[in-house]
Amino acid sequence: MTTDNISKSVFRLLAKTIRHRFSLTEDKADDEQIDASIRSGVELRGTNLWVLMFAIMVASVGLNVNSTATIIGAMLISPLMGPIMGIGYGVGIYDSELIRKSLRNLGIATLISLMVSTLYFLLTPLSDAQSELLARTSPTIWDVLIALFGGLAGIIGATRSEKTNIIPGVAIATALMPPLCTASYGLANGNWEFFFGAFYLYSINCVFIAFAAILIIWVLNPSHKKFVDEKTEIRVRRALTTIVVLTMLPSIYLAVKLVKVEVFNLKAKEFISKELTFEQAHLTERNIDPENRRIEVTLIGDQLSQGKLKDIESRLENYGLVGASLLVHQSKDQNIDVTALKSNIISELYKNNLYALEEKNKTIQQLQDEIQKNAAKQAEWSNLPAELNAQYPQIREVMISNATPWKAGEGPAENALIVVNVKTSSKLNSNDKYRLLNWLKLRVKSDDVDLVVE
Repeated sequence: MTTDNISKSVFRLLAKTIRHRFSLTEDKADDEQIDASIRSGVELRGTNLWVLMFAIMVASVGLNVNSTATIIGAMLISPLMGPIMGIGYGVGIYDSELIRKSLRNLGIATLISLMVSTLYFLLTPLSDAQSELLARTSPTIWDVLIALFGGLAGIIGATRSEKTNIIPGVAIATALMPPLCTASYGLANGNWEFFFGAFYLYSINCVFIAFAAILIIWVLNPSHKKFVDEKTEIRVRRALTTIVVLTMLPSIYLAVKLVKVEVFNLKAKEFISKELTFEQAHLTERNIDPENRRIEVTLIGDQLSQGKLKDIESRLENYGLVGASLLVHQSKDQNIDVTALKSNIISELYKNNLYALEEKNKTIQQLQDEIQKNAAKQAEWSNLPAELNAQYPQIREVMISNATPWKAGEGPAENALIVVNVKTSSKLNSNDKYRLLNWLKLRVKSDDVDLVVE
């Protein structure tokens, strides 16, 4: 066998191994099963419609309170993936009726989701835009890639004979519900930037999940694929390409813009940390403006000369900040000493703490005075039981306490009441009770006395 024949045999063996390893037909479900499964997912009525409304409400609450777990749960129960897969499958087999039906159901689902979510955001008292909401307003090319590869995984999972957890995973990764909720937030608050940014992200997900489904269906070439003439096929492919490109182009622009902003921020921070650090001057504030390519900082301490500032600005190019400008604000007082400034701050903090300590000491002294008054009062009252018993031997027990009177319709009284409770071996007559009460008022030097005889 010649070397050429050996090379061909090795190549054929290698190609066969690769085809076998990456085959999409081995565990593929029957064409009838695939067709029935995808068509059933297109329908949005009854149960599916209620589940959709509940899911969009859960997602809205999750975005409103910034709960990632709640948002993930909403994406798992959402039935939005069905009509999108139906569009891709319909285009893949050239079934115009299925395409129209899927588009109609997707449009209804989108409209209902927007209405339910907008109603929630109109009623909720929480109006601040949380990080989970903000993350859905600026789609980029990376969102396109997520939707494309997520859609590829989703349609492959949908065409398998054994169902796995691929579809739920795709629902989480491609995130159809959160952008719709964010668009609704924009509608409810009149924020059109939020609305269009979030709805564009939703459109990206829909288009590229469907596009991924089309590609896999064309590869699998199911028996339900309808025969169309070559002109129709070319027309469909051109229309599909146009939609994909038009959807993708804005995301590429936004991605490039995002990368430029991040790169400028990183380089500006490096420039500031290395070039604007001084012994006798302190950086108190910085503002990086990537859109206008400007770095603005505020310094206190020894002032830098204009020549020094020009020299520092000339080094911007060394950090890749070509065309950027540096604006430095300096304190007018050239005698400011950073060390002295720090000392003054510490001194001010000490004074504030000293004042707070004095206030606490005053409060403690007032409490101590109250305690001493109560102790003196208790000492003064300690002889009362013996004095009462001396006047009225039938008094066997005495209990003295402070109480706050309360009456229905009037509430608690302003002054505390001294209650003297006595237990006697024989009853006291009315005159004795009257004389005893008057004596107690004189004894404790207060008219707020109540006598209870048992």
